[in-house]
Amino acid sequence: MASVKTYLTKFKSFMILFLSPILLLPLIILVPNKIVRCAYVVILMAIYWCTDVIPVAVTSLLPVLLFPLFKILDSKEVCIQYMKDTNMLFLGSLIVAVAVERWQLHKRIALRMLLYVGTKPSINTATTAMMIPIVEAMLQQMVATNAAVDVCQGTLELSDKNKAGEFPGNQVIFEDLAAQKHEDEDTKNMYKAMNLCVCYAASIGGTATLTGTGPNVVLLGQMQELFPDSKDTINFASWFGFAFPNMVLMLVLSWLWLQSFYMRSKFKKSCICCGLKRRSNEKVIYKVLQEEYKKLGPLTYAEINVLLCFALLIILWFSRDPGFMPGWLSIAWIDGKTNYITDATVSIFVSILLFIVPSQKPKFNFSSQTEEERKTPFYPPALLDWKFTQEKVPWSIVLLLGGGFAMAKGCEASGLSEWLAKQMEPLSSVQPVIITLVSSCIVAITTECTSNVATTTLFLPVFASMSRSIGIHPLYVMIPCTMSASLAFMLPVATPPNAIVFAYGHLKIIDMVKSGFIMNFIGIASVFLSVNTWGRSIFNLDVFPDWANMTSINT
Repeated sequence: MASVKTYLTKFKSFMILFLSPILLLPLIILVPNKIVRCAYVVILMAIYWCTDVIPVAVTSLLPVLLFPLFKILDSKEVCIQYMKDTNMLFLGSLIVAVAVERWQLHKRIALRMLLYVGTKPSINTATTAMMIPIVEAMLQQMVATNAAVDVCQGTLELSDKNKAGEFPGNQVIFEDLAAQKHEDEDTKNMYKAMNLCVCYAASIGGTATLTGTGPNVVLLGQMQELFPDSKDTINFASWFGFAFPNMVLMLVLSWLWLQSFYMRSKFKKSCICCGLKRRSNEKVIYKVLQEEYKKLGPLTYAEINVLLCFALLIILWFSRDPGFMPGWLSIAWIDGKTNYITDATVSIFVSILLFIVPSQKPKFNFSSQTEEERKTPFYPPALLDWKFTQEKVPWSIVLLLGGGFAMAKGCEASGLSEWLAKQMEPLSSVQPVIITLVSSCIVAITTECTSNVATTTLFLPVFASMSRSIGIHPLYVMIPCTMSASLAFMLPVATPPNAIVFAYGHLKIIDMVKSGFIMNFIGIASVFLSVNTWGRSIFNLDVFPDWANMTSINT
C-alpha cells in the first residue's frame, strides 16, 4: 500500500499535466460546439490552477493559445484582454530568449560558428564580434603572440644591421621605438574595430526579424492600431524577406568600413613577417575558441530541448502565412475575414511549452532506484520556472510599447493626427523619394539621443498621417522610419550594446562618433536602397492601398 502511495505521489504532476487534457477531449469530440470548447478550456485551467502543475501565471496564458485554436475568439480579441496582440507577441519572444540565455544555447551556437569560420582572415572581424568576452580573450592572446613574433623578427633585423654596419646604434634604437609606437597604435585600432563590431552587429542583426528590435514591434503594433484593415501586410515572413537582405548588405558595408578605417594593412614589414604573424594569430584564435567551447561541455538534454522549441517557433512563424503560398493558417483557422491565429499565438504556444518540456531525461529504471529517488517526482523540472523568467524579462519595454500604442490611440481619438495630416498637405508636391530620405535622416539623428522605441513611437503616427494626407503608401515612409530608428551608432547612450562595449574602456566617445557618423550614412543608404527596390514588390509600395483610407476611429 505504501509502495502504491509512493508511486502515485511520484507520478502525480505528470498525470495531471498530460492526462487532464486527454481525458477531457471527449467533451469537444462528442459535442462539437463553441460552448463545450470554451468549457474544456475553463475546466482545464481550473485543474492546472488548483494543482499548480505549471506556474499559475503560465496557466493564465492558456486562453491566448486555446481560444484561437478552438475558434472561440481570434487572437486579437483574446490578447486585448491582457494587452495588445503585438505586446503579447513581444512577450512570448522575450520568454523564448530567456530560455536560450538560461541554458547558454546562444553562446554554444556563436562559438560553433566562430570555430567554423574563425581561422579565415578575411572574415575574422565580422565573426569574432558576436561575443565581446570571447573577443577580449582573443585580442589579448593575439597581442601576446604579436609581441613574441616581433621580438624574434627584431632580433634578426638588429643582427643583420650590426653585421652590415650600415646604421649607427642610436638610429637603430630610434627605429625600434618608432616601430613599437606603430605596433601599439595598430593594437589599439584592432581593439576599437573589434569592439565596434559587437555593437554594430547587435543593432544591425536585430532588424532582420519582426521581434528583433523594439522599433520593429512598434511598427507592427502601430499598423494594427492606425490601419486595422491592413490585416497581415506585415508578418514574420514578409518582414524577414524584406529586412534580411538589407541586414546582410549593412553588415558587409559596415565590415568594409571598419576594416578600411581601423585595420588598414601597413606593408612596412616583409611579407614573411606578416605571414608569420597572421598564421600565429589564426592559431591563437582557434585555440581560444576551442577552449571556450570545451568549457561548455557536451550538448545537454536541456539545450537540445530549447533548440527544438526555438526551431519550432521559427518554422511555425514562417509557415503560418508565407504569402507566396497558403500556410497552415488556411487549414482551419480562417473564417471569412477573421484570422484566428496570429504570430502572437505561436510565440505564446512555444513559451508555454518551455514551462512544460523537461530539462532532464525522465528516469524509467524504477526497480534500481533508491528509496530517496522513488520519492522524487517522476517528471523533471521544466526548462523554465516563473521566478527566473520574471526576473529576466524586461517588463519596462513591454510597458513602453503599451504607452506608445495608447498615445497613438489618443492622437486618433482627439483629432491630433487628422490636424497634423492637414498641415502636411503641401508636401504632396514633393517627390516621395525625397520625403522618405529626409524622414530617415531626421529619425536617425533623433534616435542618437533618445530611446529607439520612443523615437519610433513618436514619429510613426505623424508619418502615417502625412502619408494618408499626400496619398502615398504609409509603409513607404513608416518602414524607413522604423529601420532608421535602429541606426544609433554614434554615442554610448544611444543603445545598450553601445554602452556595453564603451564600458570595456577601449573606445573614446570621439572614436564612436567618427566611425558612427559614416555608419549612419551606410545605414540610411542601405534602407533607402532596400525600400526602393525589393521593398516595393514585397509590400506593393507603388499603389496607395484601400486600407489606408480609413483609421480605427472610422471603423
